[in-house]
Amino acid sequence: MTVTPQPSPLSGFLDSIQNGSVEVVDLTTPLSSSTPALRLPAPFSNLIDFSLEEVSAYNEPGPYWRHNNIHTGEHVGTHVDAPIHWISGRESHDVSAIPLTKLVGPASVIDLSHEAAADPDFLLEVKHVKAWEEHHGTLALNTWLLFRTGWDQYGHDEGKFLNIDAEGSHTPGVSSECAKWLAEETNIAGFGVETVGIDAGGAAGLDPAFPMHYFLLGKNKYGLTSLRNLERLPATGAMIVVSPLPIVGGTGSPTRVFAFVEGGTA
Repeated sequence: MTVTPQPSPLSGFLDSIQNGSVEVVDLTTPLSSSTPALRLPAPFSNLIDFSLEEVSAYNEPGPYWRHNNIHTGEHVGTHVDAPIHWISGRESHDVSAIPLTKLVGPASVIDLSHEAAADPDFLLEVKHVKAWEEHHGTLALNTWLLFRTGWDQYGHDEGKFLNIDAEGSHTPGVSSECAKWLAEETNIAGFGVETVGIDAGGAAGLDPAFPMHYFLLGKNKYGLTSLRNLERLPATGAMIVVSPLPIVGGTGSPTRVFAFVEGGTA
């Protein structure tokens, strides 16, 4: 008697990717020496920019191969913030210890790109998230909430991306009240943005300063920055994969981020 193997959930998922009924969407900013990075004012110190150092290129140091050394800060380009990145999470875990169940999960997109286009200092408030939940349901356990502002359109130009003038940086973010609420009153795994950091450009002037870092990382949740292509994701129904380097002692890591969406919804 011939036994016909029954398809497993995993094999069915892989078949869906191959036949296009599930699409893979890359949410990552390519990492190069021109990738925009955070610029802190004096007297604070900045991370180094990303660069490659050639070790060999099919030549005397390595006749059959090409390889490079990588030089970069942890928080450059699309990257994850681990709890120990911030003083409020200093007793928590590093990027190597982020549970895998937090790095794969549902993705929800809140799109306020029109508001951010009208006001670069726009702040996400609790009322915006609650209004979103009225239409799409309560944020599910271990959801990555992704904040679409349209800011990725400036990713090719660091000046426009950071939007700095004499008063400081002007990029959208999250209010102190909303940051505290997201950290303490929701079951999200983390929060992702298209901007250079999970806080607004003017977050140094909020109370507490940089509230998303303070509240979110202080509650063992995670930040994700410099995302792209959020307009290709539905409000709900996508699955996200966040893949940082497991750097022991690392406060963060450059990260490849992608999402699975049902064909026709991207």
